[in-house]
Amino acid sequence: MSWRDLDEGDIRVRPSRKGSRPRTKERPAHVDAVVAMVIGVDRGRYTCLIPKGSLGKKEPERVVTAMKAREIGRTRVVVGDDVALVGDLAGGPDALARIVRIEERRSVLRRTADDTDPYERIIVANADQLVIVTALADPEPRPRMVDRCLVAAYDADLVPLLALTKADLVDPTEFLANYTPLEVEHVVTSWKDGDFSGLDALRAKLSGKVSVLVGHSGVGKSTLVNGLVPGALRATGIVNDTTGRGRHTSTNAVALRLRGADGSDDGWVIDTPGIRSFGLAHIDVDRIIDHFPDLAAGTDGCPRGCTHDEEECALDAWVAEGHAGPAGASRLESLRRLLSSRSTTEDH
Repeated sequence: MSWRDLDEGDIRVRPSRKGSRPRTKERPAHVDAVVAMVIGVDRGRYTCLIPKGSLGKKEPERVVTAMKAREIGRTRVVVGDDVALVGDLAGGPDALARIVRIEERRSVLRRTADDTDPYERIIVANADQLVIVTALADPEPRPRMVDRCLVAAYDADLVPLLALTKADLVDPTEFLANYTPLEVEHVVTSWKDGDFSGLDALRAKLSGKVSVLVGHSGVGKSTLVNGLVPGALRATGIVNDTTGRGRHTSTNAVALRLRGADGSDDGWVIDTPGIRSFGLAHIDVDRIIDHFPDLAAGTDGCPRGCTHDEEECALDAWVAEGHAGPAGASRLESLRRLLSSRSTTEDH
């Protein structure tokens, strides 16, 4: 027989004398895995911080690079995640560990590309506070973007904090009046002639917490981070004179440690890339109303499917009767503004 007449059916496979081992779907439990915090993500490589003492009582904390193990599948690992690591935990330049498990998340900050996109994008995990950074001028503030970030914070059970920059250009009083009924805390900052006003007040608000900074490009997020974390060296950019928009300078999220006056650990700040849109397709309307307990009870009289911005909405009568207190009217206006932000473009 010529070799030209052979096909794959003529190939003989010699069986192993010991027999073949059947495959199993059971995965190892990895009970000896070490838990670390993801502090950076870059093209499939995850920078993880192993806390002091995790590898032994006298072992210092160390930074290791890891990749996802097969059992993680397509589950996305993000900055702030606590993950279980196995493999090479030495932390050297050639060391590579494996992420075999994502620990239960305490909080998740999500967004969608727009209000019709069903695909959720996780921004960070396990944060305590959402710092919404917006400039009072250059570029002009975008209240709809701020409203959307507030909705996302409420949905993720994060404490919102407004960080206003460039207060040396515009008085913040008028802008802050929009958020007084929401009782959102704020910090006003400015950078002029080498003097960074308001930075100490912001640092105090971040002390002891994991805070994620969110805002569109050009508002000064990276400038704040560089002031809060000396040596962070986050790139800063300028605002385009024609479009009024900033250029993306931070290209990936990163967690940076805050230090107290005595050099001790004092929380984390997570800098994120500038965003152009903040879709809220994943958020249920009822979850937004739950964050207005003085108004939520008034929705019991609403017709089925009420969007709470129609004439039949029972909230108007509830507020008029005084059940929501003296600030009821302004609170209802704020609620409806947040609800409308789910279907209105952020650029307005």
